[in-house]
This record gives sequence, structure tokens and C-alpha cells, in this order.
Amino acid sequence: MIRVGVHVSIAGSIDKAVDRAIEKDCDTFQIFSRNPRGWKIRELAEIEIKRFTEKVEHSGIFPPIDHMPYLPNLAAPADEVYQRSVDALIEELKRCDLLHIPYLVTHLGSHRGYGKAEGFQRIVDAINTAFSEVDNRVMLLLENTAGTKNSMGGTFEDIRHIMDRIEHKERIGICFDTCHGFVAGYELRTEKSLNATMQHFDEVIGLERLKLIHLNDAKAGLNSRRDRHEHIGLGYIGEDGFRVILKEERIRVLPMILETPVDNRRGDVENIRKVRELVKEL
Repeated sequence: MIRVGVHVSIAGSIDKAVDRAIEKDCDTFQIFSRNPRGWKIRELAEIEIKRFTEKVEHSGIFPPIDHMPYLPNLAAPADEVYQRSVDALIEELKRCDLLHIPYLVTHLGSHRGYGKAEGFQRIVDAINTAFSEVDNRVMLLLENTAGTKNSMGGTFEDIRHIMDRIEHKERIGICFDTCHGFVAGYELRTEKSLNATMQHFDEVIGLERLKLIHLNDAKAGLNSRRDRHEHIGLGYIGEDGFRVILKEERIRVLPMILETPVDNRRGDVENIRKVRELVKEL
């Protein structure tokens, strides 16, 4: 039994995300708890919180996952953007707690040309500040990036470097994005190569830290450093690659969120169905 779902909209009211997850036949789902394209945060009303938590409980869908908005950059060299990013992280940790969401996913940002050392310091300070401001049981999941220019967190070693400097390590987990990993140079398409990647992850970070999979195919090739998601099986990872990934027990037990396109070829429901079909074939 796998747990697979998609990112759903909170339009209208945050609890409507649960209705949309049910409609799409999700076992798990991901949201932005607020408008992802703006800095302004609207406070959650008590009734919204109550409806959301009750609907999640009655649906049996678990876990609900929150994703940091697009604008925050925890590695930002510009002080104003950086401060707003830290504030956004603090706010999201609080919102997750109110909504009984166990995981908050964050990208690690871009150093914008100021160098990795500077970027690392900014990220570490941001997370340590947020954790000192908000003491709850929400786990912050660091997401691996596609290794694009100036981006942070494209290698397991980079993620480890950040984790080592976090004061409350028990509050940190990892979200592994298959598209990002693949285009950053981690081969996932054969049993042998996937096993080598998993072993490398275990040695550097520790597989016990892996809490969530972003299951996405890639529109660009291995080590291309191009972050473009594709429908499951229709990209460079391909159906055979996903059979290998979904056969891997250490991945299959984790919640999987699809962040695949919605276009005239396929929508969310079809991609969820495709993942379930591939699992049935194993």
C-alpha cells in the first residue's frame, strides 16, 4: 500500500484543500498555507483551522504537508529579503502547528552569486532563529535542489553541511525530489544505480532522515541541472525508472507527492493513477 498524492489549492478556504485531495483520490496531499506568490500573510480564522483539522481526520488522508511559498530565500544576501524569509519560515512553522500538519518543506534558496559559504551561513542562521522563536513538533524538511546556478542544496554533502550546524537536529528531515536529484546528477533508473544513490544518501545524511518523496519525472537529462518537471513516465526518468524507484522498499513506505504538470496530456488524477498502475505491475 503506497501513499501518493498531489499539491492541491487552498482557494476559497484552506479546508477546501482536503475536499480537493479527496476528489483527486489522494492518500496524502501538499498545500501552500497562504498565497505563495506574495509576502502578505492572512491570519487563519478559528473556523478554518477547525474545519481543516476535522476534515483531515475524517478523510484518513495522511500526512498533510505544507510547502514554503515561492518568494522566501533562506540564502538571500539582501537583508530585506532575508529578514522577510526568516519571518515567513517562523510564520509557517506556527501555521503548521495550528493545522496539525507534521511536515513543512522548504527549498534552501540561492546565494545569488555571493558564494556557497555565505549561503550556508544564511540558511543555518535562518533555521536556528526560526527554531528558537517557535518550539513545536513540526518537522522542517529540507528539499534537495536541481543544482542550478547559485542554488543551495544540490548535493547530499551540502545538505549535511547545513544539518550539522542546526542546533535542534531532531526537528530536521529531508524531502527528496526525484526530478531535482536526477538532473543534479544522481542516477535513479536502474536497481544498481538507485541502490548506490540510496547508500550514498545513507552514508552522508542517514536514511532515517528521509521523510517525504516529491515524485516527479524530468524534462531534462541526467546532470543537466535543469529544474523542469514532467508527467510520471513521460520524461527522462521514464516508466522503467519509476518501476525501479517504486520497487525500492525504503522509498515505497514514504508519503509521495506529485508536482507534475497539468496539461492536455494528463492531469493530477491521471498521474496518481499512473503511479498506482506501476506499483501494481511490480
